[in-house]
Formats: sequence, structure tokens, C-alpha cells
Amino acid sequence: MKVAVVKYNAGNIFSVIHALKRMGVEPLLTDSEEELRRADKVIFPGQGEASNAMGYLRERGLDKVIPSLTQPVLGICIGQQLMCRHSEEGDVDCLGIFDAEVKRFVPLKHEDKIPHMGWNSLQFPQTKGAQGIFQGFGQDEFVYFVHSFYVPVCEHTAAITEYIHPFSSAMQKDNFYATQFHPEKSGEVGQRILRNFLEL
Repeated sequence: MKVAVVKYNAGNIFSVIHALKRMGVEPLLTDSEEELRRADKVIFPGQGEASNAMGYLRERGLDKVIPSLTQPVLGICIGQQLMCRHSEEGDVDCLGIFDAEVKRFVPLKHEDKIPHMGWNSLQFPQTKGAQGIFQGFGQDEFVYFVHSFYVPVCEHTAAITEYIHPFSSAMQKDNFYATQFHPEKSGEVGQRILRNFLEL
């Protein structure tokens, strides 16, 4: 199986590559349209700033390539945010795969720390249940987050997490999957999510 990881100016890409290697997968890190289209699975991970990341993607034409991919695609952290229509971070238009707006967390009380950082639980909407990359999961699975921006709960929400208010900790539409949390830093739960994605 060919797994491509999108190469762009985002941090934390190598922790995803190491997680895949631990699972016996040798991924290809690339920003080549041809390589991305040839891959069986594409992972779009990273940490970074939305407007800078979108600038890099546009320079290389990846803003057109990624939404047109037909194989399973997994966005992680800023990858999920960039798959949305628009981000408040840098007030930038994004890839528009999910019709949703990325918002900045605003603390409501003194204990609300930004970024939202550490372990938190996943809940699955009753209308959808655990499916796709969450096949075989129960409620209250714990995963690892680091983020200051979030996607509100919307029609594409696949998992919900509560921090200050409920938000989309995972999303799905057609062949596009995304997580706000870091599966590669989420221990055995995260490994199950990556394996489910590779088996789609």
C-alpha cells in the first residue's frame, strides 16, 4: 500500500511519519501532484499557522489538488482546519472541503487555558455512532490535543469533544476524514484510528 504524507510548511509532520513506520508502513513525504494522486491513502497532518500554510499550498497548486483527491484522505490538527471553508486564524479562505468556519477559542472563565492542551475524550453523535476511522470504538475514548482554534459542531462532525463548549474533534465527508487531535500522540487509541484509516 502506498501512503503519501503531504509535504508543506507545517510542523509535527515527522511524528506522523514515525507513527506510521512503527506500524510497518513506509510513507512517502511529497508535495508532488502525481505522487499524491498515485497514493492509496493520503495524510495531511501538521501544526502551524493557517494563512502561512494556505500560502504555501496555493504556491504549489495543492489547494486545487487536495480537494480533488478521490482516495481516502486524513487531515490532522491544522490539516482538519485547512480542510474547512475559512479560518479566523489569519482571516484566510481554506480548502472548502467541509462547509465550516474555524473559530478561535475565547476563554469564558479564569480556568479556561488556551491552547486546549492534553488529553480529552471523544463522544460520537447519536445520529452517526462510531464508524469509519472510529470503527469498534465506544464513547469516552481519550486522545491528545494541542490547539487554539476549533471547528464548531456541524453536519460533517464525526466526533465531539467538550472544551469551553462542544467542538468537532473529528469530521468526515465522502472520502475525507479529519481529526483535530493528534492520533500519532494518542497512544493505543490513536494507533487504532490510524490502522482503521489504512484499512478503509
